[in-house]
Amino acid sequence: MIQTQTSTQPSVKKRRQLSDRAIMLLFIMPTMIILVLMNIYPLFYSLYLSFTEYSVIGREAPKWVGFANYIEILTDERFWSNFAITGRYAIISVALQMLIGFGLALLLRDKFRGSGIVTTLILVPMMLSPVVVGLFWRLMFHPSQGIVNYMLGFTNPNTSPQWLESPVLSMWAVIIVDVWMWSPFVMLLALAGLSAIPEYLYEAASIDRASAWFQFRRITLPQVMPLLLIAVLFRTIEAIKQFDLVMGITGGAPSVETISVRLYREAFNEFDTGLSSAFAYIVLIIIIGISNIYIRQLNKARGD
Repeated sequence: MIQTQTSTQPSVKKRRQLSDRAIMLLFIMPTMIILVLMNIYPLFYSLYLSFTEYSVIGREAPKWVGFANYIEILTDERFWSNFAITGRYAIISVALQMLIGFGLALLLRDKFRGSGIVTTLILVPMMLSPVVVGLFWRLMFHPSQGIVNYMLGFTNPNTSPQWLESPVLSMWAVIIVDVWMWSPFVMLLALAGLSAIPEYLYEAASIDRASAWFQFRRITLPQVMPLLLIAVLFRTIEAIKQFDLVMGITGGAPSVETISVRLYREAFNEFDTGLSSAFAYIVLIIIIGISNIYIRQLNKARGD
């Protein structure tokens, strides 16, 4: 009787293992199928279209043209102008976000009465929809009805700055909104890094009579640098892909026509699907290259 019970235990355990695996596949396979259909297949199909002459609204089948689309884009002066605008925008906005976000984190590192409420209020902009933020600030930059010129002291609409019509001011308008919206993200990561620094490091430095600048340069900055590099990586990628804020604030004016805006117009205004697919892959290669540079710097910072 005992042998019969012991002999049936492995078979029950085997059936239970098979059923667990079946349940695992039952949950995983639909997700994998959805990922393949929605991500991997369009990725390779768009790569194929980038080597063809094709319009999504046309009736003709894709015509293979090789690298003609890539050559046309790389030899187009307008593309390099879009890339220069995007690079300027990304460098200035990300640099300001790092300075303001890290500065806010240093101010909020020491707890004070109401610090939680202040931190929550600062984080509100990054929780809003970029399209809503763009339209909201577009009204604020209005020369006669907006509050920005009024706060700067320009009460006469005839002499007030035309933020969204000037090539220089329109770029700064987008930068100001981007910095206002995403500096809290940098602050959040910097606060996480500052809270993880052991207090005994500062106590030892104080015993050695180290100055505040020495403590910042030798303790605070090296400890927070990995998280700051992660913030720089994320914000640089998002700045290169920036579309909704630019369109919401300026409508994609020529002075702020980033590569994402140009890609949108090629794909959905000109309906040049082959050329826009090639454009998208050039942007993808640029983002991958920039990401590799930041990741190497991040690994060096972690090693140090």
